[in-house]
Amino acid sequence: MENTAKGTVFYKEEAYQKINDYLVQHTPSKIFILVDTNTHEHCLPGFLPKISTATTIEIIEIEAGEPFKNLDTCLGVWQTMSDLEGDRKSLMINLGGGVVTDLGGFVASTFKRGINYINVPTTLLAMVDASVGGKTGVDLGNLKNQIGVISNAEMVIVDSDYLATLPSEEMRSGLAEILKHGLIADEAYWEKVGNLSELTLNDLDDIIRVSVGIKAKVVAEDPYENGLRKTLNYGHTLGHAIESYCLTHTQKKTLLHGEAVALGIILATYISKELKDFPSEKLDSITKRIVELYGKVEFSKNDIDAIIDLMKYDKKNEAGKINFVLLKDIGETKIDCQVPNNIIFDAFEFYKNA
Repeated sequence: MENTAKGTVFYKEEAYQKINDYLVQHTPSKIFILVDTNTHEHCLPGFLPKISTATTIEIIEIEAGEPFKNLDTCLGVWQTMSDLEGDRKSLMINLGGGVVTDLGGFVASTFKRGINYINVPTTLLAMVDASVGGKTGVDLGNLKNQIGVISNAEMVIVDSDYLATLPSEEMRSGLAEILKHGLIADEAYWEKVGNLSELTLNDLDDIIRVSVGIKAKVVAEDPYENGLRKTLNYGHTLGHAIESYCLTHTQKKTLLHGEAVALGIILATYISKELKDFPSEKLDSITKRIVELYGKVEFSKNDIDAIIDLMKYDKKNEAGKINFVLLKDIGETKIDCQVPNNIIFDAFEFYKNA
């Protein structure tokens, strides 16, 4: 098990024992289980039989997908909780991917000024990233995660059996965060996760545990993102802007979070070569692996101008300056780096020709 700033991450069968022990110890007045249309069908039937409690359980369903990660959805969930007579001793269990854990954590942290919640991530992305570390929130229009609070779950339940229900593109999306962990942590881990053809399903549990451990260690040292935690945003400054842009421009294929982050990793690594002397041969190797896995997306000059403009809303920015996380080498990060626009255009040109 790995310690987070408040809760603990538990795995597989031990996890369900821990959640049932928690329910006995804390005796919530009511349990709300938040699901989306996918996890209601595919995950809830497997989850419910593992929960042992006499407490009333209410199921609240939201629409699946990033377009519904907004305050309108929150209003619906808050109203439902109120209608069902939720109180400050109620417990929220978020059963789903990153949208469910982000939104559900935010709803719980603000309902009645805050009730306890537990995350049960069902996607690879949520297991290794979204559900760990207490970042909760929703989007503001097409701007990612602008409204939210840092408030840790009581515990996080990681059961890789849920991944059997996941489409392959969602698995790929989650893998991007694992690749990021490899790049910011150490070269040996990058080499392991970067060589996908050599990985087996049996490796997945180990990889999830290592990635959760990398993030949990960083979060424990810097829970409110004043320094070290910023390194977890490698590839995200441009990645989030690209994701937001594609969400609202119908002529562009909508990208999953991990697909946009993978693209952002290539761009950030090129920028790292230009500004921090990141080794060229490693840039080429990283780019080749990511392009083989995710393919490529075309961007015009107008697209890139708009993406650069969207970066001004990034949460890491200070005093109007756009702050990047860059690498001097694999496992050697630099935070709060400013990048001239011409270097960003060069990075897109490099990606186009990769």
